[in-house]
Amino acid sequence: MVKRVIKRDKRTEVFIPEKIVVSALKAGANPESARKAAIYIEGTIGDEADTSEIKRIVLEKLSKGNPELEKNWLNYEKIKKTLGFK
Repeated sequence: MVKRVIKRDKRTEVFIPEKIVVSALKAGANPESARKAAIYIEGTIGDEADTSEIKRIVLEKLSKGNPELEKNWLNYEKIKKTLGFK
C-alpha cells in the first residue's frame, strides 16, 4: 500500500522518502544519516502520517547523531517561510 502524508492544510500526498533526504542534507546531515532517517521514517509511519509527526521523528533521529542538525533544520525552515516558500 502507498503511504500518504497529511499536509498542514489537510491535503494528502504520496510519501516520498527523498524529500526527507534532501531536507536533512540541507540541514547539514551527511548522506548516510539522511538516508537512514528516511528509511527509518518509512518503516515507522503507518499508512498515513501528518507532516508534524514525520518532522518530530526525523529531528529526533538526526539529533541523536548530531544535536546541531535539529537547530540547522529549524533555521532552514524559518528561512524558507521568510522567503515565502512552503
